[in-house]
Amino acid sequence: MSAPREVIVRGAASGFAQIVEVEGLHLVADEPREYGGSGTGPTPYDLLLSALGTCTSMTVGLYARKQKWPLETVTVRLGHERVHETDCEECVDQPRSLDKITISLELAGPLTDEQRDKLRQVAARCPVHKTLTSKIAIDIR
Repeated sequence: MSAPREVIVRGAASGFAQIVEVEGLHLVADEPREYGGSGTGPTPYDLLLSALGTCTSMTVGLYARKQKWPLETVTVRLGHERVHETDCEECVDQPRSLDKITISLELAGPLTDEQRDKLRQVAARCPVHKTLTSKIAIDIR
């Protein structure tokens, strides 16, 4: 197994725009103008959803290829919102919000209903989905 890829993020403290570098590839992240950014790139949550969406699509496509199923294209539409968590056992004194991600999976091709159902199940097993739904430790040094 190779070493994990390093992601480097740099930005001026005077604004929100950030340059993201991964193995010599570059992209820009930012906030929209209405939130004080310059609107030059996707937001951090856009990038998070992009990671989940690309992983989901890749996982579904790989599974279909291995099964030799006639999947032609995969479209993953994602959204993120914060909702009030009404049944929070740990929130005795104060309300708490819950991050909710919605995924709409569109599978094009002459698939059977059973194949479509299986691919929807497989979508939830992509590595990024597993990471986001697991307990995560972040070590800031």
